[in-house]
Amino acid sequence: MLTKDFILLVIVYSIFFSFFACSPTTQSERYKKPKEPETEPSSSVRFTSKNDTKKDTSVYSAVSDELTEFDELPVEDYPVDTKDFIGKYEKIESLSSALTTREKILFEIISYLNTPYKYGGVDRNGIDCSAFTHHVLNTSIGVELPRTASEQFNIGDKIFNKNELQFGDLVFFNTTRRSYPGHVGIYLGENLFAHASRSLGVTVSSLNSTYYNKRFVGARRIQ
Repeated sequence: MLTKDFILLVIVYSIFFSFFACSPTTQSERYKKPKEPETEPSSSVRFTSKNDTKKDTSVYSAVSDELTEFDELPVEDYPVDTKDFIGKYEKIESLSSALTTREKILFEIISYLNTPYKYGGVDRNGIDCSAFTHHVLNTSIGVELPRTASEQFNIGDKIFNKNELQFGDLVFFNTTRRSYPGHVGIYLGENLFAHASRSLGVTVSSLNSTYYNKRFVGARRIQ
């Protein structure tokens, strides 16, 4: 049978062992969550990272797609061969030492053909309709236009009859509920006009196309 002295000794030994075995570090490891090493924030929350910049760009592109000047994607049921169009004027450019006003505008338009469409875009990396008309006429003949299609619609001499159109007139179309008119191009003659199309980029289209024919709202002569 165990004596009282032996039991007391066991109790004292147990207390002594528990005190020295459980150091503060050991207690922290057992009862507190260890501190995690500091790491760099992920790209999803790092506002200055390259990955975040790409993310912002993709978001802007998505917004841009929604805020174009077209409620419906234009359909070209009278497509124009731009290569054939360019071919008509290549010899003129190589032979003419002094270009006419018409030729200056034409060659500036040709230089922009196939530039991608971008709502809000203002250069050859991507351009919208009113920026295109602004750049072409300003660069070729020094005519300064307002920035938007609706502003350009309020300048110059008003023309409503298609039969009265002349080369260089600005032609306008009601293509969106967000602004009136929503789209603008430059008339070239023979029912053709140059513009920045959402579906084709900078191109030449026909006023006979169903899409543009039913949305034509008039023209402005600014020369």
